[in-house]
Amino acid sequence: MRAGRRDPERGAGTVLVLGIVAAILLLALGIAALGTAQNVRGATQAAADLGALAGATALRDGFDPCETARAAVARNGAEIASCEVFDGGVVRVVATREAPGPGGELSGALGQARASARAGPRVVGTHGPGAEMG
Repeated sequence: MRAGRRDPERGAGTVLVLGIVAAILLLALGIAALGTAQNVRGATQAAADLGALAGATALRDGFDPCETARAAVARNGAEIASCEVFDGGVVRVVATREAPGPGGELSGALGQARASARAGPRVVGTHGPGAEMG
């Protein structure tokens, strides 16, 4: 081999390996973001469910259903976006929560999780389960 002459493909393997590693890291980051978003969505749904149940119970017991729902949602790490009371003692709660980026940084990077829930007394009718109880 003569001095001063280099193989034109020398170092190409390093660039290829770096590209593959970068692609794998981006894929892992995307999977982590999806997992985080799903986790936050589930926690937001749980907060909405508990808020609706607390609100319906408060309404039945003669207390302010929306204030009770707001406190229950806040205790579960979310914020209440809306609270509605319907005839028959039914309470509907919409809860929201910021979804952080993977690893907890970049708060709000994945947007906002939103979930709704309804709760109230079971209406016993003349048809279906429980009809014989009415």
